Amino acid sequence: MNYGESVKKIPLHLQIVIALVLGAGFGALFPVDSGLIQITYSLDGEVIEENISEWDVLIFHREEHLIKSFSGGNAKAIIKFYNKNKSDITSLSLVAGVQEREILKILSLEGASSPATAIRPLGDLFIRLLSFLAIPLVLASLIAGAASLGDVRKLGKIGGKTFAIYICTTAIAISIGLGVANLIRPGEQISEQTKIKLLGDYQDKSSQDAVANLSVDIVDFFVNIVPKNPFFAVANGQMLQIVFFALMFGVTLTFIPKQQSAPLIAFFEAVTTTMIKMVDIIMLIAPFGVFALISATIADFGFGILGTLFWYSISVIVGLTLQTVLVYGGLIYLFSRANFWKFFKGLRNAQAIAFSTSSSAATLPVTLDCVENKIGVNREVSRFILPLGATINMDGTALYQGVAAVFIAQVYGMDLGLTEQLTIVLTAVLASIGTAPVPGVGLIMLVLILNSINVPAEGIALILGVDRILDMMRTITNVTGDSAVAVAVNGPLTKR
Repeated sequence: MNYGESVKKIPLHLQIVIALVLGAGFGALFPVDSGLIQITYSLDGEVIEENISEWDVLIFHREEHLIKSFSGGNAKAIIKFYNKNKSDITSLSLVAGVQEREILKILSLEGASSPATAIRPLGDLFIRLLSFLAIPLVLASLIAGAASLGDVRKLGKIGGKTFAIYICTTAIAISIGLGVANLIRPGEQISEQTKIKLLGDYQDKSSQDAVANLSVDIVDFFVNIVPKNPFFAVANGQMLQIVFFALMFGVTLTFIPKQQSAPLIAFFEAVTTTMIKMVDIIMLIAPFGVFALISATIADFGFGILGTLFWYSISVIVGLTLQTVLVYGGLIYLFSRANFWKFFKGLRNAQAIAFSTSSSAATLPVTLDCVENKIGVNREVSRFILPLGATINMDGTALYQGVAAVFIAQVYGMDLGLTEQLTIVLTAVLASIGTAPVPGVGLIMLVLILNSINVPAEGIALILGVDRILDMMRTITNVTGDSAVAVAVNGPLTKR
């Protein structure tokens, strides 16, 4: 037996788990030096590249005026500030003890790298391969799914039931997040010294840009769901607009003669099947992509930040576990009498990819494959519900936003009453509908929630260090929630 045959005998989910463990170990073995900066500057006409790490204070200047100073050694914050303000920066000073050194004619500032981050492009390639399937898959599967239901009343019944469950599970998720945060009170467990350090390290990359670019109007939000140009929406990844167009197109197909609609429905079903087949090909490199993604994440952030924000991380993880096991387990048992552990087993490939990519959209092709072929949900149900869920059903993100809002308020010594917590529930439900299924966008929606309860949005800086790792975990909940709703709406399964 050769190596290739032996690898094929290892189930994909085990290959991914092995890649996760090995990737985490590789990232921990080759961490990025967070205090090291690679600076390129010109001196007497000569270009010099230098690594700097031993300094107490770094100061940026514009002519003779101080622009910004950094203490400690967080290279990420320094480089982000430099890239944003380099047109105003004329020099920098490094202070170490009583010695000060000035560097003029800066050409570039870059962070340190390591073997673990050097392989990140392989992980990025894996995400791009999955992501480029998402939009054509959502478009084709929703059109085919809506049209194949045949009867508008049946579509309305399934759509109404799906949307109602989505809203309920999202509201439950936020309530669980608020309950866990109020019980554990993670914001009161963080020391003043840690708070100052986190705010100092991440303040420049926190909510300033998000606040500046965030303008939310509820009426405009719903108006803008209708695309002016569906091709523009597809080209720019406007998922809600794509969903609206696809549903309208699919529903309209049910009103025209079958001899005219049948070829179109067959075409979109063939597109969906082809997209899913592409996944089988892409998944051949899944373990390598996962290894690269996890290695780079651990090398960049390390496990230490989890210790710094231990109680906050525990609150989010406990909440996600309760939502994933109890709420979804109860949901599928109540509506389909299915065994949750068999459901979980059938979904494990999708959950592993969700954890690795932090993207419900990128995971969608794998989710469809698991739900249809391993769990046994009817295609007409899964291909209608799952693309819709990947766009508007973000229970894990909503739960995290509830925990984060309470945590930040507790750190600032603010006591949120019933009114403020109900406001979080309502705002987070609306925000989850408009949250794009891509990594990190939940932070933008968190700004909206914090503003609604008058909590300083700059407090997002407190949680940025662990956001990427927790984002991976909450994406598992998002994907599991979409699948559980598909099982619930489907009813008794054809495969067990």
